[in-house]
Amino acid sequence: MDLIGSILWPIKWLIELVLVSWHWVWVNIFGMGASSGWAWTLSIIGLVLIVRAAMIPLFVKQIKSSRASMELAPKVRALQQKYKGKKDQLSRQAMAQEQMALYKDAGTNPMAGCLPMLVQMPVFFGLYTVLHEAAQGHSGIGVLNGDLANDFQHGSIFGAQLSTTLMNSINADPIQWQVVLLAVVLVIFMVSSQLYTSIQIMGKNISEETKASPMFRQQKMLMYGMPFLMIFSGVAFPIGLLIYWFTSNLWTMVQQAIVIRSMPTPGSVAYFARQSRLEAKGKLTDRQREELAKHEGRGQGQRQQPVGKSRAKKQITSQGGQSNEQQAGANSGQSPESASHQDGTGQQNSGQGKGKGSKSSRSKRKGKR
Repeated sequence: MDLIGSILWPIKWLIELVLVSWHWVWVNIFGMGASSGWAWTLSIIGLVLIVRAAMIPLFVKQIKSSRASMELAPKVRALQQKYKGKKDQLSRQAMAQEQMALYKDAGTNPMAGCLPMLVQMPVFFGLYTVLHEAAQGHSGIGVLNGDLANDFQHGSIFGAQLSTTLMNSINADPIQWQVVLLAVVLVIFMVSSQLYTSIQIMGKNISEETKASPMFRQQKMLMYGMPFLMIFSGVAFPIGLLIYWFTSNLWTMVQQAIVIRSMPTPGSVAYFARQSRLEAKGKLTDRQREELAKHEGRGQGQRQQPVGKSRAKKQITSQGGQSNEQQAGANSGQSPESASHQDGTGQQNSGQGKGKGSKSSRSKRKGKR
């Protein structure tokens, strides 16, 4: 057994176990035929659900790693600027050490974002090997015996056998149009679902800072180009494997939509859309409201400082006095300023009159003496 076969052996054994277990459920509990193509199709879909559900922790780790990498992006750029133009071995080694120290302090790894893809690829190749051998009527390495392999080989949906490929059906005499039609429809669905997922990510879940980077254009071309590569690979895959691939794309599409809505990338279109929803519910902090207002170009307004009870009472009393003064001025047809000025003048004249009266009374008392 070669190296690749040794790596795929445990994966193939688990795939056969899950596939045959689902097949037993559909046949013995729901009463489907052992060679029914729908029983095997539902078993393949069940395999997708179990594999993708098992990968959820890796997907969560991928999201956390992506968030941490975005937070480290300014520090990484500053580090690159620090060693810009230094191409000697010591400078490169020092830069690599400092960069790895940044990732270590943040608790992330540059390769963590590739974990789901790296894990899923062996599963995909293992399933391809299992289905390819079963399509030829060969028993597997585990619970997929010869009878089950024969049942899968003759299983069909819509008149198309699950073990047949688009290329073989075209080269057959006569052409198997049922297989051609079903394979073309599945390939179109595969490309459309993958392309929609790419549009979701690149259009809604990428920050403006990332879009301004030079690497974004290459990443964009790769994300939009990958779905169309399925057209060339889809013609060589059996119908059963196309069903697995399309179901996996549907899982990815729904999972990505949930993540973009609930945990969007900071600074992206989806992020500010989520912030607007939270603002309508009153669940944003002052800093988040200011950030959203700045993004939308709205006036931020002046923040009102908290006021104590005693100070609040003084403000209410002062406002009440000013209101009474303004009301009195309005009733007399004068402004509050003129009324206040007259009150001051009257008080001054009264004071002067009082002073003169006191002086004359002292003179009279002096004369009597």
